[in-house]
Amino acid sequence: MANKCILVIDDEVGIHTVAQIGLTLETDWKVLTALSGAEGVEIALKQQPDAILLDAMMPQQGGIETLKILRASPRTRDIPIIFFTAKVQAAHRREFYRLGAKGIISKPFDPTTLASQISGFLGWQE
Repeated sequence: MANKCILVIDDEVGIHTVAQIGLTLETDWKVLTALSGAEGVEIALKQQPDAILLDAMMPQQGGIETLKILRASPRTRDIPIIFFTAKVQAAHRREFYRLGAKGIISKPFDPTTLASQISGFLGWQE
């Protein structure tokens, strides 16, 4: 699979660690991390990742608010977003897709299948 850059925006350092281990064991992708929505927007503007894994529930600036900010900027509006969430109700999932999410990964997630899930959601072929 071609080199990709993935930005993980989540307020839990453990999620960063697990995602980074899973992605770097299975691929040669570069993984960037941010602990808040605001930090994630800043990194996305500078680094232009190929995709963003975005936590739905974060203090101060949640995932939906972060998504709206990313979509408002010409520099980040086309970066695919995949939500990380513990909210598994159908209504929440419909809302995420309505807002433009390319996929939803439930927490807790399996780090050994994370790269293939991302590739599947985004149509990235090996």
